[in-house]
Amino acid sequence: QRRVYRTTTHVPQELGQIMDSETFEKSRLYQLDKSTFSFWSGLYSEVEGTMILLCGGIPFLWKLSGQISGRAGFGQEYEIVQSLVFLLLATLFSAVTGLPWSLYNTFVIEEKHGFNQQTLGFFFKDAIKKFVVTQCILLPVTSLLLYIIKIGGDYFFIYAWLFTLVVSLVLVTIYADYIAPLFDKFIPLPEGELKQQIETMAKSIDFPLTKVYVVEGSKRSSHSNAYFYGFFKNKRIVLFDTLLEDYSALNKEPAEAEDGENEETKSKAKNKKQGCKNEEVLAVLGHELGHWKLGHTVKNIIISQVSYYKLECFLEDFVIIAVSE
Repeated sequence: QRRVYRTTTHVPQELGQIMDSETFEKSRLYQLDKSTFSFWSGLYSEVEGTMILLCGGIPFLWKLSGQISGRAGFGQEYEIVQSLVFLLLATLFSAVTGLPWSLYNTFVIEEKHGFNQQTLGFFFKDAIKKFVVTQCILLPVTSLLLYIIKIGGDYFFIYAWLFTLVVSLVLVTIYADYIAPLFDKFIPLPEGELKQQIETMAKSIDFPLTKVYVVEGSKRSSHSNAYFYGFFKNKRIVLFDTLLEDYSALNKEPAEAEDGENEETKSKAKNKKQGCKNEEVLAVLGHELGHWKLGHTVKNIIISQVSYYKLECFLEDFVIIAVSE
């Protein structure tokens, strides 16, 4: 793929009618840089993981977790507490070691190609908020999972699998309504031609659409996207504001900034028109709805749960073998 990025310097014949040379060249150079970054960051990740294993990083972190929990008054019998401290330290280590790569990706690659809209201050505030929210979800869920494993007996892997299935479904359900709004502003798509066209498209494939939202993604990036969420007859569509020609926050005057975050990032926003025409928005959305129509979401959930179940069965067999030996 990287060789294709490097050698294909002219618009392919199949795209000749819909893409000009300048746009194609920008896309090619961007993908080439992303490919290089992906290679080196992936290589670093493999080397880091290998060194942690070879140098005893995990036992060291577990021992350190025991010392910290012990100082807080929790002895060795409080294994779940020690495990949560271990998890907190491990995710903190991962966040710190991954920070330089994230900074480079955002402020070098994305900035170079004109996609980044973040300031350094906003980036760090966002990273801290993500870490805190992740811990607020991860630690309670992990403590319950460990407790289920502890009391589950011989069939702990079945109970653990059912628990992870329920947690996955709950998180998918509540993410857009309760978690995502902690980071981005969601507003209903105004009444108009685009909303009518979206509703018509959804109706044509029997997609049970209830609401259409616009999310303010422009304070981070000028990339565009759309997605849907929800179960059964309560599904909602979310459009990035950068996807919309008429509603993008990038088209606002600086005086329209609504809060401190917008004030901080408005220097990045260019006061110019950006976005797609209605038929282009429908094309992007049609791709996402195609996943639903073809059952890709349900199939992925089933495949992932089967994989989790097989993994937990393997772990159960491994524990039995280890104990018997």
